Amino acid sequence: MKIGVPRETQTGEARVASTPDVVQKLVARGFRVLVEEGAGARAHFTDDAYRQVGAEIGDRAAAYDADILLKVRRPDAADVAAMRPGGLYIGLMETCSDDEILAAMRAKGMRVLVMERMPRISRAQSMDVLSSQANIAGYRAVIEAAARYGRFVPMMMTSAGSAKPARLIVLGVGVAGLQAIATARRLGADVYAYDVRPETKEQIRSLGAKPIELDLGESGAGEGGYAKELSAEAKARQQAALADELAKASIIITTALIPCRPAPTLITEAVVERMRPGSVIVDLAAANGGNCPLTQPDEIVERHGVILIGHTNLPSLMPSDASAFYARNLFNLLEIMIDRSDAGPSLKDLSADEITRAMLVEL
Repeated sequence: MKIGVPRETQTGEARVASTPDVVQKLVARGFRVLVEEGAGARAHFTDDAYRQVGAEIGDRAAAYDADILLKVRRPDAADVAAMRPGGLYIGLMETCSDDEILAAMRAKGMRVLVMERMPRISRAQSMDVLSSQANIAGYRAVIEAAARYGRFVPMMMTSAGSAKPARLIVLGVGVAGLQAIATARRLGADVYAYDVRPETKEQIRSLGAKPIELDLGESGAGEGGYAKELSAEAKARQQAALADELAKASIIITTALIPCRPAPTLITEAVVERMRPGSVIVDLAAANGGNCPLTQPDEIVERHGVILIGHTNLPSLMPSDASAFYARNLFNLLEIMIDRSDAGPSLKDLSADEITRAMLVEL
């Protein structure tokens, strides 16, 4: 059975779906692994490193002619045209509904395991690419903010005087938010955090930060541990109540997202106008409209003296570790999908396991 690992082609994407360490494990399990030439170069994995662990290096057509195709980002029409009819795609699809790409895959008789549909159960934690990549995004968001902030992040005592620690606020306490809190605390910031889900308060305190507590008249806790969208009245109360806290911040990291919905507005232009010049906002929701309406996707802009960072792919700024985490997630998924015998590996019934059944798009 052949696994293909193509080079990612989306602008700015430096990750690769499998790394030499993971390819070595796949080869040991009887797979034939074909990696497109240069697929790992931007993540600092050379073709020779893949060859040394048993991979074959070939052109793009050879990588796509696979029983199982591993990718990071959503394929485009040219990718689908190159895929083997009847094959299996495993990767992110970056869509909430059927679309022309899925329709094109359906026309080729392909099956798709959508990584965004990984169920939030304990068995699936080691396969959850959204969590592994969000961890990296939360860390990198703080690093980006510290690099752009023109003052010290920790308290500094010198012979020339002292500097107070930066007041850093994290909005949204999911995986990315928790990592942002932990990273900011390690850097010495004075950290506050807010989430609409009341159960996050203890998590915030456990990391040494202070929860911002607001009375919105309703809970934002949704299904599966995710936040749900608030009512219009609660959103208005939230913005008004948050305004004074946010205006005092030196750095704000926003991570508030609702699956398949526009990002909620948490930082209004009026709040940005009140912030101290030189303050920084890193908006991790930039790809979904932003938690601040002034954010520009994939741009760094200055508005009212405040720097807004709108990177939409922070994990790709750390491509080696991001690829390593992603590749291990996919390997752990493959482990539950494959039967092994003397004749080589074969696919199990993907509808028989609760994990692959939840992820599977039958085409």
